[in-house]
Amino acid sequence: MYSLQELIHHYCPNGVQRVQISEIGTLTRGKRFVHADAVDVGIPCIHYGELYTYYGISTYKTKSFVRPELANKLRYAHKNDVIIVGAGENNTDIGIAVAYLGDENIAVHDACYILTHNYDPKYISYCLRTEDYHCQIKKYVTSGKICAISAEGIGKALIPIPPIEIQHEIVRILDTFTELTAELTAELTAELTARQVQYDYYKHLLLTNIAYTTKHKISDLCKVSRGKVISKNDLMDNPGIYPVYSSQTDNNGEFGRISTYMYDGHYLTWTTDGANAGTVFYREGKFNITNVCGLLTVNENLVNIRYLYHILSTEAPKHVNRGMGNPKLMSNVMSSIVIPVPPIEEQKRIAFILDSLETICYNFSTGLPAEIAARKKQYEYYRDKLLSFKDIS
Repeated sequence: MYSLQELIHHYCPNGVQRVQISEIGTLTRGKRFVHADAVDVGIPCIHYGELYTYYGISTYKTKSFVRPELANKLRYAHKNDVIIVGAGENNTDIGIAVAYLGDENIAVHDACYILTHNYDPKYISYCLRTEDYHCQIKKYVTSGKICAISAEGIGKALIPIPPIEIQHEIVRILDTFTELTAELTAELTAELTARQVQYDYYKHLLLTNIAYTTKHKISDLCKVSRGKVISKNDLMDNPGIYPVYSSQTDNNGEFGRISTYMYDGHYLTWTTDGANAGTVFYREGKFNITNVCGLLTVNENLVNIRYLYHILSTEAPKHVNRGMGNPKLMSNVMSSIVIPVPPIEEQKRIAFILDSLETICYNFSTGLPAEIAARKKQYEYYRDKLLSFKDIS
């Protein structure tokens, strides 16, 4: 077997021609069908949204089917056609493709284009994932509620077309690399899940087997208060270094930063409204909270703040009112939550164990996703390198 470099030296020592997509085949737009047309058994089809969420480089069969009585109104892709997505909610992935390798003709949604050609279909599909290709088509994408690109816009993009022997070898290499990357990502994800399950198990075990305790309401242990309205305009008018925490959980709940602060010290906060209602945070230093957050000023003569943080992280979500479509955990409900309060030394012991476990879990939770992202970047780098050739011109 010849190496890729040997094939390139043999077939195209002077470089590879870049060809417009419109010149390598015919681009045809699919025909419209809607979600109401979907059935469990019928005409196999590809919907444009599935190219973002379900398909990879190629497929032999479809995930979805539409009603057989639509047969004469649809447009079909055939074996070895490449299906290109032409619309989406953002322009990041518009233009990506899936190579169809199955024997049965499949219906294609009208937000997609069918590229009929005579090249290696997976090679074409890989080319339509590269950074170079997406940089080329960006200027042809129209923005709005739905972003879109025309067949003419896609057709103007240039991709390298080496001899078919080289196309096949690149596909073989990238298929192997894709499979290895997917396996590694699956292993890292499973490891992350296992660590979280382990942490949750020991946390539950510790917090449900507390002996020789009294029980107290949160209002017996803390002063309960709430934040104030802070808008995006306030952040723009008063920029600074002190964090403002709001209802989201991304970025530790940080909404922005301003030049003043409301609190200085050690506190617990929780989200009072929205999808993250009941999420508890440990805060220290100078900071602010918005009106969708509550604040607990802890009496540490009665309760260790880290013990309280751990037990409320488990207990608070149980008291969220999820009625009327907007989950809430208001101050009066938080005040009435009853928790076990063992002697202070036992609280410290439990907090120390859970802090240690949380640190281990946090390191996995930050390190493993970073590793997964790094592997993805590495894969994309080498894919794009493999699909870059010296220009024959």
